[in-house]
Amino acid sequence: MEKIVECNKICKNFQMGEVTIDVLKGIDLTIKKGEFVSIMGPSGSGKSTLLYLIGGLDKATDGTILVNNKELSVMKDKEQSILRRRDIGFVFQFYNLIPNLNVEENILLPILLDGGKLKDYKEKLDKILEVVGLKDRRTHKPRELSGGQQQRVAIARALINEPDLILADEPIGNLDSKTGTEIMELFKKINREQGKTIVQVTHSREAAEYGTRIVNLLDGKVVET
Repeated sequence: MEKIVECNKICKNFQMGEVTIDVLKGIDLTIKKGEFVSIMGPSGSGKSTLLYLIGGLDKATDGTILVNNKELSVMKDKEQSILRRRDIGFVFQFYNLIPNLNVEENILLPILLDGGKLKDYKEKLDKILEVVGLKDRRTHKPRELSGGQQQRVAIARALINEPDLILADEPIGNLDSKTGTEIMELFKKINREQGKTIVQVTHSREAAEYGTRIVNLLDGKVVET
């Protein structure tokens, strides 16, 4: 299968005064289109840092990352912003919804940011709302939704631009076990039926098992794939 993510000798360090903290230490990782990869590891292992680097939300200290054959380190900020909007969908633990926008408006926000016309996405919006089970909540504000429903909105927002890659950082970390299972089943459905490549970071072995492959990090290194 075609590669969608390729990390080569990725290092990331942070400077704390005179002390250098090495978070990632020469990570090599390849993810193929259609995979559902779960990245696991204890707190401080570097798993979220790696996810943010893949998503272009942060920059590696050393090494190269290619997403859809585009090398992030040589891209200008504007080019990276376009890549994030069009090629990558993000789902975060705390949803990151805009409080004063309703469900539809939150989902369509990436379209507005990309200069698209909302009327051209009505049919797609309807389909996505059906996929995530929110057709009857389209005019509700985030405060009127449960945590699970808010995460479904975030997933719908990640899908609206039809990205090749979805990155999820602890997507069920703020949910109860029943709701978390429902969200993981939704990710599994999206992966299988739509062929979306999904990379999630999780502490949960149960959540990780929904993936087609588990990558374990320890002290900034891959210890098992």
